[in-house]
Amino acid sequence: MEIKVLGTGCKKCKATKKLIKEVAEELGSDVQIEEVKDLVEITEYNVMSTPGVIVDGEVVSSGKVPSRKEVESWIEG
Repeated sequence: MEIKVLGTGCKKCKATKKLIKEVAEELGSDVQIEEVKDLVEITEYNVMSTPGVIVDGEVVSSGKVPSRKEVESWIEG
């Protein structure tokens, strides 16, 4: 599974990446997490508010730090 965290490196973006990493480790899932900081690439996903989260090419969250339950549902499928 590939997860991209879109954002310029702000506090909320870092918190989102950390949460996704923690949940993936707890669930024992093989997840690749990539940070996307390039504004042009971020806008290509039509994400206008960061942090944005892309799971396997699909935008699943934008403009907020997701909840633990949301992250679990993405990883568990």
